[in-house]
Amino acid sequence: MNAPSEGYITPDGRKIGGVLMEMKNITLRFGGVVAIKDISFDIREGEIRAIIGPNGAGKSSMLNVISGFYIPTEGEVWFKGRKRGPMKPYEVARLGIARTFQNIALFDGMSVLDNILTGRLTLMKSGLLSQAFWYGAAAKEEDEHREKVEKIIDFLEIQNIRKTPVGRLPYGLKKRVELARALAAEPRILLLDEPMAGMNVEEKEDMCRFILDVNDEFGTTIALIEHDMGVVMDLSDRVVVMDYGRKIGDGTPDEVRNNQDVIDAYLGVAHG
Repeated sequence: MNAPSEGYITPDGRKIGGVLMEMKNITLRFGGVVAIKDISFDIREGEIRAIIGPNGAGKSSMLNVISGFYIPTEGEVWFKGRKRGPMKPYEVARLGIARTFQNIALFDGMSVLDNILTGRLTLMKSGLLSQAFWYGAAAKEEDEHREKVEKIIDFLEIQNIRKTPVGRLPYGLKKRVELARALAAEPRILLLDEPMAGMNVEEKEDMCRFILDVNDEFGTTIALIEHDMGVVMDLSDRVVVMDYGRKIGDGTPDEVRNNQDVIDAYLGVAHG
């Protein structure tokens, strides 16, 4: 799907805006191994953009390029109309890019509330000393951050575990807490690395609902990697498909579903 530069209207009537992030001819090499080969695609304001492909296709590497964790060997990343150079993780967060991870990365000994609060670190303005003594502007600021976090806790329906140490939670709830921490950063674009991995059917349904609600109520642009094709086709506005580091499909779920190269990749047809 070659969407017009000003955006497009989805089948369910949602307005998708112009290009927020653009990957231009991205190639990523690790020594002699080419993880990504000359891939271009964009992510538009307000859409849910999926990146799919068989194991080893280069999806996680691409998400790491988008998040700034990897610097492409060739090509350019553009964000909000500007070329993005090498950046440290906190600089990426300040740009408005947050993510979750395939392997849950939370602080097991800390409560749910405190874990989510760590997502607001880049938004805190008071100095380390005033935070340590918790007085004046620092105390007021922390109260404001806690209020924001409580709203996210309510939104994701985890009020009853807010004081529970994360290490005592079941897997599905840990995934939800990780989503909450990413949302606490108030991202412009949210990157989700296999948000449904390891979940049962009920947990997947809940996560799908929350992802749609985040996109609808907060207007957050979402890019996700997911192996469950049913989830991808139901959630996504557009899908880019990778195989062996190449892009083999890009379009709406229906366009991708009927793309012969995509069908061959998922059916395991031999590659020439």
